[in-house]
Amino acid sequence: MAAATHVPLDQLDEQTYRRRIRAWTLYDWANSAFVTTVMAAVLPVYYSSVAGATLPSRAVATSYWSLGLAVSLFIAAIMSPILGTISDIARGKKRFLAIFTGVGIVATALLVLVERGDWVLASLLAIFGRVGLNGAISFYDSLLPHVARPADQDSVSARGYAMGYLGGGILLAINVAMIQLLPGTLGARLSFLSVALWWLVFSIPLFRQVPEPPAAAAKSKEQSVVAASFKQLWKTIKDIRHYGELFKFLIAFLIYNDAIGTIISLATIYGAELGFGTIELILALLLVQFVGIPYSLIFGRLPSQEAPRRPLYLAYILFNLVALPLVGIFGARLLPGTLAGTASAPYISTENAVGEGRYLAGDAAFALNGTWSQEIIPAAQLDASQDATYAMTGEPGAEFSLRFNGQQVELIYAVGPDHGTWSVLMDGQPLLDDGEPVQIDAYNETHRFGETQILRAEVPGEHLVTLVNTGERNTESSGTVMSIGEVHVLPPIRVSSLPAIIGILLAVQAVGALFAFLFGRTLFTGLANSLNTKRSILLALVIYAVIAAWGFFLDSTIEYWLLAWMVAIVQGGSQALSRSLYAAMSPATKSGEFFGLFGVMEKFSAILGPLLFALAGTLFGSSRIAILSLVLFFIVGGWLLTRVNVEEGKRRAQEEDAAARAAA
Repeated sequence: MAAATHVPLDQLDEQTYRRRIRAWTLYDWANSAFVTTVMAAVLPVYYSSVAGATLPSRAVATSYWSLGLAVSLFIAAIMSPILGTISDIARGKKRFLAIFTGVGIVATALLVLVERGDWVLASLLAIFGRVGLNGAISFYDSLLPHVARPADQDSVSARGYAMGYLGGGILLAINVAMIQLLPGTLGARLSFLSVALWWLVFSIPLFRQVPEPPAAAAKSKEQSVVAASFKQLWKTIKDIRHYGELFKFLIAFLIYNDAIGTIISLATIYGAELGFGTIELILALLLVQFVGIPYSLIFGRLPSQEAPRRPLYLAYILFNLVALPLVGIFGARLLPGTLAGTASAPYISTENAVGEGRYLAGDAAFALNGTWSQEIIPAAQLDASQDATYAMTGEPGAEFSLRFNGQQVELIYAVGPDHGTWSVLMDGQPLLDDGEPVQIDAYNETHRFGETQILRAEVPGEHLVTLVNTGERNTESSGTVMSIGEVHVLPPIRVSSLPAIIGILLAVQAVGALFAFLFGRTLFTGLANSLNTKRSILLALVIYAVIAAWGFFLDSTIEYWLLAWMVAIVQGGSQALSRSLYAAMSPATKSGEFFGLFGVMEKFSAILGPLLFALAGTLFGSSRIAILSLVLFFIVGGWLLTRVNVEEGKRRAQEEDAAARAAA
């Protein structure tokens, strides 16, 4: 199978040009399966509950997972600019892309071998998988100026993101079904294998159709490739003042992309903190995944002077910018709470029952029957939010009960080789789940603290929940101990109507489409004609600032869903246009080196946002302040972006390319 040969873009026939663009964008379709299934949805949960089942607690598992993420980001950040420079000199962008892709695919496929307690293997494979992904993306991005003509780079970059949303979303939906239908951990393990196969198969067109770009003429005969690469990278760093506009853009990108990355990575956790259900959060994630497809394409068309529907696109986006917050805010206050999913009044303590809150096992609120011992367990082993807690350890026949006012309680307990089975009673009757009595099997091969179980009464009100140590076991272990740390009486369950909310969303979109059709050309032609890539990014940042401000006040399901739709409007487009703008101001002959630097900025922006959330949670006990602070990131990043002279940056890149060609 002959490899594609390099021909200048302006000399390509249209059919070959379009075929190469399709092959390049299909790689986004291929690798996004790793992002959605492995990084976001399946592996974090699998790591905590299965691979890390033998670790002391879920908190420890989360710490190890976060450490692995930091290690992989650090490795990719260090390697990307160095290898990118080597690929420029040695004409090896596709070679390095293939190497990193292969590393990622093999590591992902080997995750199928990870079983209970294999947290070391899972950590190593996750690190190699993420290094493969991040390294490959740097070389993939560096091919953009060699695949798309300057006038097409915005739309091609956006098409890549749209393909990524579609491919990643389709396989994620398939994998969720596999996990639900297949027994035990088989569905999750096969989902990792499916990602590897998906990534492999859909990467083939890029390697067949896209040629290797020419090398930069920077290596003398006396120098090795590595020595020449380090010399060139050091020269670029020293001469960064010659790329002043590009450097200013990188700083602006670091700041505003930090806020974008924070919203992407922590939106689900933030929703869970506000009390939204797991199903709602997963469906909202899928909503962003699929709704982001058309909006990525729309944003990619905004800077194009050849797109006749630009005024309609702009009118549609601006309508959503105004309508979505208004409909969400007024809907939460005017619609019935059972439809909009507004928060109910907190449960309060009564004369006979405790209300909403956290209660340690040693508190007077609990009734204890049987033989119990009391011991201190470090917070890191049970619950990182406190310094220390009591754990009540009961013998067979012991009963542990709490009378509460509410509907749900969360039990925090320990498991281990000496633990047995507990039955659960609600108001003196066995608690049922799908018609079967609920039992808690606390046996585990090793001691593990901080396990959780939510127990739910049929209706809110005063209830008595009782745990009974049966003295029995569901394993061959002889242990029957019952260890309980604390119980949370949870806030009221949000009740909403997702069909009604989706109907409202679709109605807003229908009105927006009608508004754009009737008034788009009349009212927005002038503004649309003034848009270029930089101004389109600034528009996205304005929308993101509204999202962050709205997120601070958000407190209903209808708002969360409308906010998710608003994120879908700008998520793919803002990142796609940032990539294409950077490509336009980077010398094509040094695209590997410069996109390696671009990758470094992306890695740093993935670190700062979570640190901000952690700090806000520690200082204020809530992430709302962290969400609001993102407005400042968008304002500062946007202001710095306005200071970038794009035309000067393009001129400098063109001069660099001309000098490289003359020296060739």
